[in-house]
Amino acid sequence: MQNITLSKLSFASEVKKEDITLLPKQGFSNENYHFTVNNKKYLLRKFKLQDRNRTLEYEVQTLAYEHGFAAKPLHLDLSQGFMVCDYLEGKHKEVLSRENLSLFSEHLQTLHHINLDTEVLNLKSLFKILSTELKEAFKTIDSFSNELVLCHNDLNPKNCIFLEKTLKFIDWEFSALNDCYFDLATVCVEFDLNNEDEKYFLSTYFKMHDWEKEKLEAYKVIYKALCAEWFEDNM
Repeated sequence: MQNITLSKLSFASEVKKEDITLLPKQGFSNENYHFTVNNKKYLLRKFKLQDRNRTLEYEVQTLAYEHGFAAKPLHLDLSQGFMVCDYLEGKHKEVLSRENLSLFSEHLQTLHHINLDTEVLNLKSLFKILSTELKEAFKTIDSFSNELVLCHNDLNPKNCIFLEKTLKFIDWEFSALNDCYFDLATVCVEFDLNNEDEKYFLSTYFKMHDWEKEKLEAYKVIYKALCAEWFEDNM
């Protein structure tokens, strides 16, 4: 844990580098550590990706925390490239119950109604080459109205922590304005929802309103291709 000091963080200014422990499981975007002060555990995320807007990430996570579905962010240090937030004690799930899906719907509805003036994610620009399948998916999407909202954009199981009867999202570095169907498609793909659970999830999210199956399927194609390209570039 080189070149990191918590001197600017009042409650943790006495924490030494040797007191900061690397977590056993790591993601691709950050190095994750924890430390303890007065029997309370905190998470330190050392940034690995240098092309993220970390100020925006901190702002979005703060808003998500205020709405009840993120860890409380406590400190952002751009000069040293890290963030500190509360540590969440919970578990990740690969399979979701109907209760879990209801929580997802509830939180995504709230997230997608947060007003934040920020940039729109340009999905096409994230691909080096557009395959025929991707071109068809984007063509399908263009035939529907654009439903831009604040999205998490990376709702894989590792970024979703279940704590008793609630759900928190972590790792907000990819958050941006995007079509709400992108987050919805991500959940369907990452948790491998069957047809009945998918219908339940979408119906719960949209309540009494109809939802567009064709649009959802197009976003699934885009999300899967995006994951494949991202992992290819980062492995």
